[in-house]
Amino acid sequence: MTTLGAVFRPQLPPERLRDVARAADEAGLEELWLWEDCFLESGIASAAAALAWTERLRIGVGLLPVPLRNVALTAMEAATLHRLFPERVVLGIGHGVQDWMAQVGARVESPVTLLREHLEALRALLRSESVTTDGRYVKLDHVALDWPPATAPGIFAGATGPRTMRLTGEAADGTILTGGTTPDEVRQARALIDEGRAAAGRTGPHPVVVYLLTTTGPDAAERLRGELAREGRAQTPEAGVTGDADAVATAVGRLVDAGADTVVLQPTADEPDPEGFVRFVASEVRPLVGS
Repeated sequence: MTTLGAVFRPQLPPERLRDVARAADEAGLEELWLWEDCFLESGIASAAAALAWTERLRIGVGLLPVPLRNVALTAMEAATLHRLFPERVVLGIGHGVQDWMAQVGARVESPVTLLREHLEALRALLRSESVTTDGRYVKLDHVALDWPPATAPGIFAGATGPRTMRLTGEAADGTILTGGTTPDEVRQARALIDEGRAAAGRTGPHPVVVYLLTTTGPDAAERLRGELAREGRAQTPEAGVTGDADAVATAVGRLVDAGADTVVLQPTADEPDPEGFVRFVASEVRPLVGS
C-alpha cells in the first residue's frame, strides 16, 4: 500500500505549524513530516505539538541527528510520544549534516559506527530491554525505560551513501531517502538495503520513504528549478516534479514502481501557501495514487 505525505518545512516559523497540521488533518492527509534541521526547529517538540493539535494525522520526523543526542534521551522521547499517541508516530534517525555537527562540537570520526550503535541500543531500549553496552560512542550501564511503548515501534534511518544504505537494511526498520532522489536511485538504494538485510539474515517488510520535491501553481516551474539548483541537482530534472495533480501522481507512481512505499511531497522553501499545499496533496493527488 502506498502512503502519501507532505513536509512541513522548518524554514517556516514554528507558529505556522498549527494551521498546517490542522489543514492536513482536516483534508485527510495520511502523514505530515517534520525535519530537525540545525538550527531551525526541534523535531520532537514540533511532533508533540502537531500530534496534540490533530486527531488522526500521523507525524513523521525525518530525521533526528544522532550526534546531537544521547541514545537514552532519544529512547525516552520516542517512548513518550508512542505512549501518548499510539500508531501516529514515525521517527527516523541519521548522521545529520556533518558541517552542522562540527559547528556544535558533535562531529564524530565514524558516523556509520555511531549510527549503528545508536540504532542497536535505541531499538533494544524500545523493546523494553535493559541495555549495557560499551561501544565506541554509545555507552550504557543497565539502562532500561520505565515507560516503554506497549509495542516496540519501528525506527527508520536516513541514508544517502552506499555504506549507510546497507546499514539501514541491517539495523533499521525502514529507510528514509532524501528529496531529489530519482527513480533509478531508489532502485539502487533498494538493492543496497536488501544486501544489508541479507547479510543480517533479516526478513519481512522494510519500508522505504522517499521525499519528492514538488511544486504546483503559479511560478511552480521556476521555484522547482531554483530548489534543484540549491540542492545541486540542476542537471537532474527528474529529481522533482512540477504541475497539476496528474503530473505529481505520475511522478509518485514512478517512485513507487522503483521501490518506494511512502512518498512524501516536499514543497520548496519558498512555497507561498503551505496550508494549500497539504490540501492539494490530500484532496487532489491522493485520489490519483493507487493504494
